[in-house]
Amino acid sequence: MAASAVALGVCLAPTLAQAQSLEDVLARLERLEQENRQLRQEVDSLKGAQPVATTPPALRLSAPTTPDAAPIREVEAPTPENDRAMAAVELNSGLFISRASDVSYRMLDPTTHTSRKPLMLLDARRQGDLRDGGVYLGGAITALANYQETNRNSKFGYLMRHPTSANQIGETASEAVLHSAQLSVTANVTPWITAYAELLYDPEQSFGAGTITAVSRNQMQLRKGYVMFGDLEESPYYAAIGKMEAPFGLMDTVSPFTASTVWHAFGGLAWGALAGYSKDGLNIALEAVQGGSQFRSLATGVEGTNVPSRLNNFVADANYTFDLGGDGRDLMAGASYVHGSAYCHGFPVVHFNPCVDDNPAYAVYSQLHYDRWTANAEFAKTLEEWPGTFNPTPPLNQFAASKVTSWGVGGRYAADIGGREVHLSTEFSTYVAGPKGSPWRRQDQWVFGLAAFPVSHVKLFSEVVLVEGYVPLNFLSGGNLGPGVSWSEADGKTQVLLVGANVAF
Repeated sequence: MAASAVALGVCLAPTLAQAQSLEDVLARLERLEQENRQLRQEVDSLKGAQPVATTPPALRLSAPTTPDAAPIREVEAPTPENDRAMAAVELNSGLFISRASDVSYRMLDPTTHTSRKPLMLLDARRQGDLRDGGVYLGGAITALANYQETNRNSKFGYLMRHPTSANQIGETASEAVLHSAQLSVTANVTPWITAYAELLYDPEQSFGAGTITAVSRNQMQLRKGYVMFGDLEESPYYAAIGKMEAPFGLMDTVSPFTASTVWHAFGGLAWGALAGYSKDGLNIALEAVQGGSQFRSLATGVEGTNVPSRLNNFVADANYTFDLGGDGRDLMAGASYVHGSAYCHGFPVVHFNPCVDDNPAYAVYSQLHYDRWTANAEFAKTLEEWPGTFNPTPPLNQFAASKVTSWGVGGRYAADIGGREVHLSTEFSTYVAGPKGSPWRRQDQWVFGLAAFPVSHVKLFSEVVLVEGYVPLNFLSGGNLGPGVSWSEADGKTQVLLVGANVAF
């Protein structure tokens, strides 16, 4: 309209100056109106046109207003229609880069489905949460602030930090840190083939030397990565090859952040080949695991060494979910076996040393969902004594080698407060590694948690953690402080108050 007014002024000025007739002015006005209508039609046509599927000089990705919406296409200029679409790029007719925040949250959340992520990913495809032929980018960041106290100088028993004096000094500690950052890529190459990779940055739990500001502890790693074969819509059978969690036990926690002691003791991560079956509530998983010392909680000897040059370890798991009548009401019960647990080293105990002999372990577990309630129970134990729990030097040689036991129970209630989901939880778990009276007898953990979800893939949380006993895995029975001395403390106590946020995208 502004353009029309300018054009009208330009036309009228010479018309009046030349004293042309009224008929000439009206004729010019009519022509201008016709041109204006044509221009409007051309603008409307351009707004509704689909962009050409060629790579523009500068690619623009529109921000989504709702998670998991339809993908956007390549565009040369922003339009309101594109801004209402999902953040994605169609590279060709069958390949998309997209995001699915809820799926990313579930895959990267370390508190749930801990030993069953590959199956959960296939189930997300079956439920339609992920498209065939799509490439999904995801991530999660967990930030923490905490305060810790201990009754033993520089001995903090909280296992979400490596419990050494390189991390905490004195009898109090406080932090405002980035606990972890994760990035994931999921490629649904065909209906039967899925590729998954997950990068992890975790300075607080990294095995690198030094403090959390050392370069060696500030590295990204490929935490998990595998190729899966299976389509649960067509067949209950599936398989995977790569680096993945071992299907041993439940390993979940009802707490919003702090892992169960059972996971710290037996949660496995290894190279391997997995085969599974999932149908009508029955889940069976068998994994052939690479030998030697693996990334977490799995080890078998290879020609008297810890070199992972032979596929000589394995894990088996089976569970069944009973329908208790009603949506959100079910009970899962299961059992697992591992041929080579990590509790096979001799004295003194050091991570990744060669095994004296393979030490199998078993686990039994259950998980109940009943309306707004969730309850976990789990028990795991080695079949043989752990050789390294015997210190041969007096006076500690009075304590015989012991089997390793870990168990935990917990409950959570999901309340609805102001239209937002809020979780209240309590959990107890323990680790028993020595006979009664030994400094490395046990370490108990209580966690009282509160979590709120502003949206489904963002968790704000707070916890109070109470730990009794100080039993770090390395040198738990001695060997680093002189003959007949252990740095484990049966009477050690640690209290932790923490707040944090876990944000997935």
